[in-house]
Amino acid sequence: MNIQRTLLASAILSAYTSLAFGQSTVQQVVVTANPFGNTATDQILAPAKVLAGDELRDKTGSSLGETLSQELGVSASAFGAGASRPIIRGLEGARVKMLENGMAVSDVSGLSNDHAVAAEGAVAQQIEILRGPAALLYGSGAIGGLVNVVNERIPTTLEPKLTGQVEARGSTVDSGRNVSGTLDGSVDKFAWHVDGNFRNADDYKIPGNAKAGDPDSASGRLPHSDTRERTGGIGGSWVDSWGFVGASVSRLSNVYGIPSDEGSKIDQKQTRYDIDSLVKAPFEGFESLKFKAGYTDYKHAEIGEDGAPEVLFSNHSTETRLELTHKPVAGWHGTFGVQTENTNFSALSAEGGPDTVPVTHSTSNAAFMVEETDFGPVKFNAGARLERVKREPVTGVARSFNLQSGSVGGMWAFVPGYALGTTLSYAQRAPSTEELYSNGPHDATVTFDIGNADFKKETSRNIEVSLQKTTGLVRWKANLFRNKVSDFIYGHVTGNLLDEDGNPGDELRERIFEQADATIQGAEAELEYNPTGAGWSGRVFADTSRGKLDAGGSLPLQPATRVGVSTAYKMGAWRAGLSLVHAQSQDRLASFESSDTPAYNQLNANLSYTQKVDNYDLTWFLLAKNLTNDEIRVSTSVLKDIAPLPGRNVVFGVRAKF
Repeated sequence: MNIQRTLLASAILSAYTSLAFGQSTVQQVVVTANPFGNTATDQILAPAKVLAGDELRDKTGSSLGETLSQELGVSASAFGAGASRPIIRGLEGARVKMLENGMAVSDVSGLSNDHAVAAEGAVAQQIEILRGPAALLYGSGAIGGLVNVVNERIPTTLEPKLTGQVEARGSTVDSGRNVSGTLDGSVDKFAWHVDGNFRNADDYKIPGNAKAGDPDSASGRLPHSDTRERTGGIGGSWVDSWGFVGASVSRLSNVYGIPSDEGSKIDQKQTRYDIDSLVKAPFEGFESLKFKAGYTDYKHAEIGEDGAPEVLFSNHSTETRLELTHKPVAGWHGTFGVQTENTNFSALSAEGGPDTVPVTHSTSNAAFMVEETDFGPVKFNAGARLERVKREPVTGVARSFNLQSGSVGGMWAFVPGYALGTTLSYAQRAPSTEELYSNGPHDATVTFDIGNADFKKETSRNIEVSLQKTTGLVRWKANLFRNKVSDFIYGHVTGNLLDEDGNPGDELRERIFEQADATIQGAEAELEYNPTGAGWSGRVFADTSRGKLDAGGSLPLQPATRVGVSTAYKMGAWRAGLSLVHAQSQDRLASFESSDTPAYNQLNANLSYTQKVDNYDLTWFLLAKNLTNDEIRVSTSVLKDIAPLPGRNVVFGVRAKF
C-alpha cells in the first residue's frame, strides 16, 4: 500500500512539475506550404493548423474530410465513408485548394461531393491548413484556403540510417482493416522513400434507420458505404550541399460505395509523376530557387447498381512551378515565381447518352509574389497573383478569364505574447469546366447538371480580424471574418425531374448552376491549456459561419454552429484523451432545401501506450469515436436525410517506428 501511495504521489508530483514549468515534448513543425518556412506557431498572418505526429495518427480517418473535420473553422462534406472533403469557413469545392507536397492533387473532388480526394492521410507526415497571403502562391481561386498533404515522397535530406513506420489497425463499426507504412533510407548522397496503404471496410453500422423518420428504411448497417483502397509511392533524390533534385511516382486505386437509393459505386484510379528540386543561393541576392513539375493521370467510373459504368470522368493534368526566394531588400523578404497548368477534363457517358461534361482543354498561366517585413512591433505581409485561364471545349464556346488577386495583412504585438491582426484580401476565380459546360446526367448525385457558358468570373473581398495570445501555458485566439462574393456560383436544384436525356421524367433532379452575389461571415475562438507539454492539457473551441445570397435566402449546405471541449493526459509511455463536440441544429436552408439538420453530440476518446522493443518504438492504441452512438447527420452533406455518419466505433491497432 505504501509503495502504491508513493508511486501515486510521484506521478502527481511529476505531472505538477511538468505543468508548472511547461516542459515541451514536441518539436516545432515547419509549414512547408508557407514560402518563408515558418513554424506553425509563427503563422500570425495566415491562420494555420498543422496536424503531425500523434495528433495526426489519432485523427486519421478513412477520408481527408473526416481527418480534419474537428479543426477550428473546418467542417466536411459527407458522401458515405469513401468521399468527404474539407470545407473551410463554409466554402468548399474549387474554393478550397487541395495540394500534395505543394502541388495540386489534380483530381475532380472539387467538382462534386461524391468524388473522393486522391490524397491519402495514412502515409502523410503532416497535413497543413493555410489561409491568407501565402495561399496566393498556389491559386487565385483558393478563397477558402488550402490543404496540403505532405508525405515526402521526394526526400529532401539524407537519413543516416534506415527509418520508417508500419501501422495496422482495425475498426468495429465497419469490420475495417488498414495497414500502412513508410520507409526511408539513403546510399551515399542518394535518398529514397517508399510508402503504401491498404484499406478494406464493409458497410458501416448506424444507429436507427438510414432515412430520417422512415422506420421502413435500412437499419443496422448503411447499404453501399463500403470502401476498398490501395495506394503506393516510391521516390528518390540526389541530396548535396547545394540542394537536391528528385522524382517520384505514385498510384492510387479506390473503389467505394455511394449510399444513395441507386446503390452506385465509384472506381477511382490515379497515377502521379512528380519532379522536385531546390538550389541554395543560386544567384547573388537570392536564398533559393525551387522548381517543381508534375503530371497526373486521373480517371474514375461511376458504376450503376447493375455493375456497368454509367459516366466516365477523366482528368490529365500537367503543372509546373518556379519559385525564387530573395534575401531581404530594404527590410522586405519574399518569394516570387510563375506557375502553369495544362489540363484535359471530361465526364462522358459510357452508355451512349448525353455527356455530362464535354472534353475540355484548359490552360492557366500565373505569376505571383509574397513579401513580408516588420514595422517595429507590426509584422506586415502582402501577396499578389496575376493569372490567365482559358477553357476550350470540343463542343461549345471557348472562354478566357484574366484574374487579379491580392492580400495584405498586419499583426501588432501590442503586449509581449498578445497580438491584434487584420487581413484584407481580393481574389478572383474563373468558373470551373463543369460550371460552364455541364449538360448531362450525374448519376451518383442523382442530378441532371446544367452549366452556363456565359458565367462571369467570381470575385471575393474578404476582411478578417484576429486577437490572440501566443505564449504561456494558456493560449487563445479569436477570429472574425466577412467575405463578400460577387457572382458566386452555386448549384440550384429546381425541383424538376428529368430522365437521362434531359427530358421530363422521374429519374434525376434538375440542378442548374447559377450566379448571384453572396456574403459569408462568421467567427471562431479557441482556448488551449498546455498544448505541447506533458501532464494535463485541454482545449475549448467554437466556430460558426453563415452564407447568404444578398438578394435573400441562404447558400446551400451551410455548416452548423459547433462548440467543442477536450482534455488529455500525457506522461511517460501513456497518452489518453477525451473530446466532445456539440453541433447545433441547422435550419438556415437554401430555397430548394427541404429539411433542417438536427443537433448532435460526438464523444471521442483515445488511449495509447508506447514501449521500447530493441530499436523499435511500439505503440499500442485504442480510439473510440461516437461513443454515445448518437445519430449524426451533417448539414454539409447532400445525403444527410438518407445517410447518417457511422455509429459507435472502436479502432484498435499497433504502430512500430524505427
